[in-house]
Amino acid sequence: MNPPKTDARRHHDPGVRGFASDNYAGAHPEVMAALALANGGHQVAYGEDEYTDHLQQVIRGHFGAGAEAFPVFNGTGANVVALQAVTDRWGAVICAESAHINVDEGGAPERMGGLKLLTVPTPDGKLTPELIDRQAFGWEDEHRAMPQVVSLAQNTELGTLYSVDEIRAIVEHAHGLGMLVHVDGARLANAAASLDVPMRTFTNAVGVDILSLGGTKNGALFGEAVVVLNRDAVRHMKHLRKLSMQLASKMRFVSVQFEALLTKDLWLRNARHANEMAQRLAEGVRAVHGVEILYPVQANAVFARLPHDVSERLQKRFRFYFWDEAAGDVRWMCAFDTTEDDVDAFVAALKEEMAR
Repeated sequence: MNPPKTDARRHHDPGVRGFASDNYAGAHPEVMAALALANGGHQVAYGEDEYTDHLQQVIRGHFGAGAEAFPVFNGTGANVVALQAVTDRWGAVICAESAHINVDEGGAPERMGGLKLLTVPTPDGKLTPELIDRQAFGWEDEHRAMPQVVSLAQNTELGTLYSVDEIRAIVEHAHGLGMLVHVDGARLANAAASLDVPMRTFTNAVGVDILSLGGTKNGALFGEAVVVLNRDAVRHMKHLRKLSMQLASKMRFVSVQFEALLTKDLWLRNARHANEMAQRLAEGVRAVHGVEILYPVQANAVFARLPHDVSERLQKRFRFYFWDEAAGDVRWMCAFDTTEDDVDAFVAALKEEMAR
């Protein structure tokens, strides 16, 4: 059967790739095929469809029999909904100063979620029980927002990873203080691929209460999910999702993407490949005199420091972002569709610009 005709035109060169963000990548062909499979005919709206129902089985296979998934539109929406679900109106969330919820979500957790972020400076983006204690106090002080949740990102905004034992220690410490634990898992698949363990090993198995599960950075077209792991700790998820404008009417098209990623190993294949490309990039960069890699390369990100003028010239050839422009720090991201040739061409261009 021939594909349907369309008046739409391609406005980009599909051969062009950059290192700015794994969000720049398109959708994986298997995800696109799943979307086509879910299309056609009528399905009940707002999550009462067959695909969203089946997704619950898939999620439970990864995160335990008590897990429940709530598909949403995007990562900020997932974090805002998840954090609202585990805080009171007077509640606060302890997080790393570099956390995505603090730096890159436009104030949405505080403005839209109605909660307070209590941040902690970290050398590598990772919280520890000792760092958490810098903000974990004042529960009876009505003049201070009440610490109720610890939010950590796996992997972190700096591309670093928590070990299983590190997350377990944080969860035990937080629970011992009467707080819950949220994981921002926008790149949870990359973390699992790097640690070479199932995602459950460092989430529900160590007592994490609620999770924002990424899809877009792992090959989805759009959509993320809030995964409730501790149902006793979470209140009114359906109402919060709607109130936060994250309830998709045609939810089957979000759910079927997660089914395509998670039913077998597509999520893992995509994450492993992105991680491998980041390792290849790091190896190439280390050979370039005058370029410093700033953090351990543990997932699909490489953070580096190089002369500002070199970065500006290189940006005209490949898209990427400054991380700290004043210091000359940049971030290079690899995606599921980054190729060895892409990496090698970038390293060659970097060498050329450094030699100028």
